[in-house]
Amino acid sequence: MRLYDTARQEVVPFTPGETVLMYTCGITPYDATHLGHAATFLVYDIVQRRLIDLGHTVKCVRNVTDVDDPLFAKARELGVHYLDLAAGEEARFNRDMVALNTLPVYSTPRASSAISDIRGFIGMVIDRGFAYVAGGSVYFDVSKSPTFGEVSHYSQEQMIEFARQRGGKVDDPNKRHPLDFVLWHPSADDEPSWETTWGPGRPGWHIECSALALRELGTTIDLHGGGSDLIFPHHECERAQSEAATGEQFVKHWMHVAMVFKDGEKMSKSLGNLVFVDKLRTEWDPRSIRLAVIEHHYRNEWEWDDELMPRNHARLLAWTGSVGGAESQVLDAVRERLDDDLDTPGALRAIDAAAAAGEDVSAAASLLGVELGDPVGPR
Repeated sequence: MRLYDTARQEVVPFTPGETVLMYTCGITPYDATHLGHAATFLVYDIVQRRLIDLGHTVKCVRNVTDVDDPLFAKARELGVHYLDLAAGEEARFNRDMVALNTLPVYSTPRASSAISDIRGFIGMVIDRGFAYVAGGSVYFDVSKSPTFGEVSHYSQEQMIEFARQRGGKVDDPNKRHPLDFVLWHPSADDEPSWETTWGPGRPGWHIECSALALRELGTTIDLHGGGSDLIFPHHECERAQSEAATGEQFVKHWMHVAMVFKDGEKMSKSLGNLVFVDKLRTEWDPRSIRLAVIEHHYRNEWEWDDELMPRNHARLLAWTGSVGGAESQVLDAVRERLDDDLDTPGALRAIDAAAAAGEDVSAAASLLGVELGDPVGPR
């Protein structure tokens, strides 16, 4: 396979060993799965399917961020315990992933399960001289990380602006530098709190993924993924603190999925311009939803429109109608497209042509996670 590497800024060979260690940033479980989430997780599902098809074993970890500001805010608004809210939304997310036929992942650890790991991880960063304690919080010192910025390649001004937009609190007076980021900080009165040697509180956002990745997969990961909005600050900070703690390369290949838009704006819970998967499933076959997502290349931003579902419903019917036809050679063409930076649009076009020619495209569709044996309808 050849895949685009965000840090190297080019399409490069992806040549892992027999077992592929893969980490994808999962959900913060405070609302339903929207199409932007689905796009991200379907991309990594197809990566897994092709790697398995190539003979690899894949250990994919997809975390659940159940200790985070948005979750606490939503629980506060609803008047429920944050872990009860998280459990309910995680269950809803899992139902959506099953309906969309994503492969089971190796593990789905919760941030709340890793507090002891996080405390130990922060201790390693402090002991190695990359962090400092101020105002009851622990901060990572970016001045000690000369490679900070080499995942995103953003200028310092861009990084400060993204940090400001994405919860980085660049004006925190306890920081030595605006881009220093929190590893541990005091909790609000209605938030969970744990004791540490540097004071009570809870972990920062970025440290949770580093600790979980280290615990579940070890010091170096073959492929780390997420949405493109996580490039900075989340993944930049994750890499810096992980390599500070272990002294080893954290990630060999960084892969990011572009954003999905609706009404001219990125789909986001804060804007409310969302298309929810569980609602779509009441109207359309989940396979049609899957096709509607993967007809777009993962690195291209795209806009939801009302023609997407009818078009891909028709595509599913055409593919299903080909079952029992002449044996097709399209599987190899699909493999070739996937190996070219996961060209799912090209793969769909190849299958469309084979189905139109009366060929049975079941095997090729299956490689994309679309099983053609069942009747077509909502689920």
